[in-house]
Amino acid sequence: MSSLTLQDAEKALSAGLAKATEIGQPMNVAIVDAGGHLVAFARQDGAIRASIDIAQRKARTSILMNLPTAALMPLVQPGAELYGLEQTADGMVAFGGGIPVHRDGELVGAVGVSAGSVEQDVTVAEAAVAALA
Repeated sequence: MSSLTLQDAEKALSAGLAKATEIGQPMNVAIVDAGGHLVAFARQDGAIRASIDIAQRKARTSILMNLPTAALMPLVQPGAELYGLEQTADGMVAFGGGIPVHRDGELVGAVGVSAGSVEQDVTVAEAAVAALA
């Protein structure tokens, strides 16, 4: 099983931080390997502290579900089939900002971003993932 290297993680982290700076929103950016373990992390000056944990949970949720966290939102609403999912696996996150990274069809890691609006988090996460393409 391949995974993200530190070099990959640093490249994704740098791209994510650059996008956060470009949009003017300080962010927390987490990069995890295929096992959901933290490889690289940064908290930009001014990024809210609560989002340190949220960014890492978004990345881990993407690994566990092999989906972008934004795809989970409709599935966890009251009455939906995955209602309560956030209470499992030590607290998953079911809103945008976590994106899995695939290489040659294999899940190799994920990016999690938090501290802005959901749209901003997704924009920064997409930039980080794109740097690995």
